Amino acid sequence: PPPYTGVWMGDSKLCAIGVHCGNHITSHGLALNCCTDLSWFEHIVPCGLEGKGVTSLSRELGQHVTVSSVLEPFLVSFQEVFECTLVSPEHPG
Repeated sequence: PPPYTGVWMGDSKLCAIGVHCGNHITSHGLALNCCTDLSWFEHIVPCGLEGKGVTSLSRELGQHVTVSSVLEPFLVSFQEVFECTLVSPEHPG
């Protein structure tokens, strides 16, 4: 929920999005919880947000969702939304 970053399902974060700047380098990334062991989050305050939880695609959909099953549709959607072409080290260009 605004003003928090990421992708949320109610009061639970499904995907974290981050940017780091330092030493003249900017890096960014995301962490989409597919089939994450959510029990680890019971020991911390995720993202420093009191009263907020963490969820996964597997929990929300009620079935096991693997990273490999999500990767290709995610990358296709990313390219469409950001109007770009993704290049990997295995297939440059």
